[in-house]
Amino acid sequence: MAKIISYNVNGIRSAITKGWLDWLKAADPDIVCLQEIKANSEQLDLSLFEAAGYHHYWHSAEKKGYSGVAILSKKKPDKIVVGCGMKIYDSEGRVLRADFGDVSVMSVYMPSGSSGDERQAFKMKWLSDFHQYIEKLKKERPNLIISGDYNICHKHIDIHNPVSNANSSGFLPEEREWIDGFMKSGFIDSFRLFNQDPHHYTWWTFRANARVKNLGWRIDYHLVSEPLRAKIRKANILPQAKHSDHCPLTVEIDF
Repeated sequence: MAKIISYNVNGIRSAITKGWLDWLKAADPDIVCLQEIKANSEQLDLSLFEAAGYHHYWHSAEKKGYSGVAILSKKKPDKIVVGCGMKIYDSEGRVLRADFGDVSVMSVYMPSGSSGDERQAFKMKWLSDFHQYIEKLKKERPNLIISGDYNICHKHIDIHNPVSNANSSGFLPEEREWIDGFMKSGFIDSFRLFNQDPHHYTWWTFRANARVKNLGWRIDYHLVSEPLRAKIRKANILPQAKHSDHCPLTVEIDF
């Protein structure tokens, strides 16, 4: 059984100052997929991760203090693949893959389009390119767990105010259509496999006391490929962990 946590930490150095490492030791996952690390490995004291019992792998953005993903793992992976082979995205540190036997775990940080039209267009191009990349990868590695910040709410149930956010990046019809199609191409939204209730979110704006009021968005997912469906045992969102504007989410899979 592997317990996998995905967490957009919104700056790993900042999260560590908020007690993230103590939280990690208590949560005791087998694999951790991090997004928005906002650091290069040389800016970190890597012995801290090793002392907590983890092998660690990093894919930072070329731009300092921006984006970046990481995977921590108690068991050494058989193989690590850095990036997706497309320079336009790899320069932003968006994809990292660890292979364990015939199962691949990916930490993915999808672009946000909220800063304006140019980045929204970049996001839509990424979504198309990423889907094609995964379709190809699935032929070679059918057992995929794609964990991370997708920056998209799937359904009305996944956002606190779907009506007023109908034209907001992250809940645009074309984005929701993409994630719906991506899931239908052979991926399970592991959280929704166990929980169909509303008001479960993974991100809250820092404004207007949104987290206290639970006015959030569910934009982080563990999407698990269909061949692994029968092996998914449990999935949860952990809003009580407060090291970021996101919270972590777990999936437990028998592999």
